Amino acid sequence: MLILGIETSCDDTGIALYDRAAGKLVAHAVHTQAAMHEAYGGVVPELASRDHVRRLVPLARRVIGDHRIDGIGYTEGPGLAGALLVGASFAHALAFSLGVPAVGVHHLEGHLLSPLLSARRPDFPFLALLVSGGHTQLMRVDAVGRYELLGDTQDDAAGEAFDKTAQLLGLGYPGGPALSELAVRGAPGKYRLPRPMIATGLDFSFSGLKTAVLSVLKNEKTNPADLARAFLDVIVEVLVAKCARAVEMTGITRLVVAGGVGANRQLRAALDAEGARRGFDVYYPEPELCTDNGAMIAFAAAFRIESGVRSHAFSVKPRWDLQH
Repeated sequence: MLILGIETSCDDTGIALYDRAAGKLVAHAVHTQAAMHEAYGGVVPELASRDHVRRLVPLARRVIGDHRIDGIGYTEGPGLAGALLVGASFAHALAFSLGVPAVGVHHLEGHLLSPLLSARRPDFPFLALLVSGGHTQLMRVDAVGRYELLGDTQDDAAGEAFDKTAQLLGLGYPGGPALSELAVRGAPGKYRLPRPMIATGLDFSFSGLKTAVLSVLKNEKTNPADLARAFLDVIVEVLVAKCARAVEMTGITRLVVAGGVGANRQLRAALDAEGARRGFDVYYPEPELCTDNGAMIAFAAAFRIESGVRSHAFSVKPRWDLQH
């Protein structure tokens, strides 16, 4: 069974083909709009939607080739309404023309299940840290479709804090990768920044951290690399502390890390070290599957179609909680 996955929730156009019977990814391609949005310092929704229109057909042709598709999964939400409508329209039109089902997929479910595409994959149940531009959440995953929210961000997500802090440091957009590279050249401990909510519960808060960086820039003579290092150390410390607390509270010793920030080398190294110290295992998707992509959507859709789900009604859900 070959499932086509279509991802257009924000500024990446992702297309992939997943073979459910063989349990492997056949092909995938992603076009990122980062260069287009850089001039504006962030994603412009109308430009994102128009670029998805331009990219979908060429990418789909490249990925599909001569393969026969048995079903289509598309990102139904959450995300930018216009961008979601482009992907949903394309998916339903193609599915109708081929006589195959079109199934809507929750964007975060795709991220959450993406480590199952890797050679090293966790068994159920597991904990999942979803850490991306718009979301920072801790989830309990008992099976496909059975998710429990344990902790959520109360304001800025970690990825938002990365991008906003990078802008304060003059690193452009998207700034997360550039900030991480700058931090490697910084010395630890030069600036003391707050660790938001680190000592309580499983929820997150990062807006105060961004404000603290701004305060340092306004009131002190700063070394950008040292400040970037201080910022990154806080993000990593908070995320690791929350994950360790979730393991302790639930007794589950398998942790999945997914989403764009999950590709960060410093975060991975710190989580691996904490896991070795506390006795829990950490699982990651391949680096190219950390950002938005069609592979995770195809993978999640395959389970729906295999269980007998036919076509979903045409809809998009810009706001959509992952609670089933």
